[in-house]
Amino acid sequence: MKIGVCVNLTQMEDMQQKFEDLQARGFDNCQLICWVPALFTAENAAKLNEWTAQYGVTISAFWCGWEGPCVWNFYEGQTTLGLVPPAYRETRIKNLCDGADFAKLLGVKNVVTHMGFIPENPNDPEFLPFCDAVRVVAEHCKQNGQYLLFETGQETPVTMLRCFETVGTDNLGVNLDTANVILYGKANPVDALDVFGKYVRNLHAKDGCYPTNGHDLGRETAIGQGKVDFSALFRKLHTLGYDGYVTIEREISGEQQIKDILASKEYLGNIIDRIYGGH
Repeated sequence: MKIGVCVNLTQMEDMQQKFEDLQARGFDNCQLICWVPALFTAENAAKLNEWTAQYGVTISAFWCGWEGPCVWNFYEGQTTLGLVPPAYRETRIKNLCDGADFAKLLGVKNVVTHMGFIPENPNDPEFLPFCDAVRVVAEHCKQNGQYLLFETGQETPVTMLRCFETVGTDNLGVNLDTANVILYGKANPVDALDVFGKYVRNLHAKDGCYPTNGHDLGRETAIGQGKVDFSALFRKLHTLGYDGYVTIEREISGEQQIKDILASKEYLGNIIDRIYGGH
């Protein structure tokens, strides 16, 4: 099991430095995150491949953003996030397919995104059209030899599972964000594994607390300071046979972010070594 971090691609000019910094801090893998579809070019992929080879960095997954508004709360989020809002669906299908093609040029098999507030009610008139949209992207990924991963958060675990069953392709998976299920008040990450554990193909190691009002997400914290029981989580992942990547995500910026990430690397490494026997 390898511990990595999230790396944001917002412009090409600073990417070589980001990979150099990764190497200097003892990381050899990352999830690459990009919300700028204009950057999904063959030229950019070639440069990224050059730098990852130079600094010994493996891109474990490509986190693909999409165009249009996005509001991360329980109200506006319902109408702006992912493939759920009909007004943005076609554009975002294209964004995700283009992102999958970009990831293929990077040699990356796992394409990750947030799908939005998937309807909990399977009889909701938007549930099947949403699943149809997911199927279009999933089939495109399958042609590329890729998996389409849902990052947890806006949906309950059983809603995600129902979507997988309805879409019906064999290349859907989960990017388990350990904090998001808590931040959105949807589940506990350890118990969620009972529902979709076999689908987990990548992991955001993050911590946080449950919401305290009906409008806003809960508060993200440094790892070890929130509600995630990482020992119980990794014990269950070990039982499920998961031995993939663990990607630290700390959604602040500046020096404190770096300090928290390095502290998390040690914290998680000790737990993983204890449970996985140093592997």
